[in-house]
Amino acid sequence: MNYDKSGKPALRRELLAGRRLLSEEDARNASAVLARRALELPELTGAGTVAAYVSVGREPGTRALLDALRERGARVLLPVLLPDDDLDWAAYEGAERLAPAGRGLLEPDGARLGVGAVLQARVVLLPGLAVDGRGMRLGRGGGSYDRVLARLEAAGAGAVLAVLLYDHEVVARVPEEPHDRPVHVVVTPGGTRRFGSV
Repeated sequence: MNYDKSGKPALRRELLAGRRLLSEEDARNASAVLARRALELPELTGAGTVAAYVSVGREPGTRALLDALRERGARVLLPVLLPDDDLDWAAYEGAERLAPAGRGLLEPDGARLGVGAVLQARVVLLPGLAVDGRGMRLGRGGGSYDRVLARLEAAGAGAVLAVLLYDHEVVARVPEEPHDRPVHVVVTPGGTRRFGSV
């Protein structure tokens, strides 16, 4: 699949349609494999703080991974969507402490830590719809994570950027804009692929 910049909406539609075709069982099975593969990442082994997100719908599942990271002793930060689409952060304290939020999302109900809290993360798990062979990521188009990535870059944070995807979502080329930044690693049920260095 090759798309130019104007092809981002078409690629998003195509990939979201593919996710809707997954059965609940397929999504659940992929989630378990993704958690195991992600936990094998050396960057996550000793990470004191990890920024992640709560998967919803047919997104590649993160919930088992969130709990496993917490059990390992990692501090897991989850995003809280602000009215201007920027992201605040709060600590993950278990599934029972997640509350429904706008756009069908789940957010922690604990204290807000500020938009800069993500700078403490050694690894940042980003939601996405696709990654290409250069590590360029296609998000949902809201721009929230573009702000996070710009904040990390401006601070020289050096966090490892990782995306969990289904195998077919690693594509030939993702349309790219000047503000887009590549990720360092993509984890799929079929394996792990790295791009560049931190």
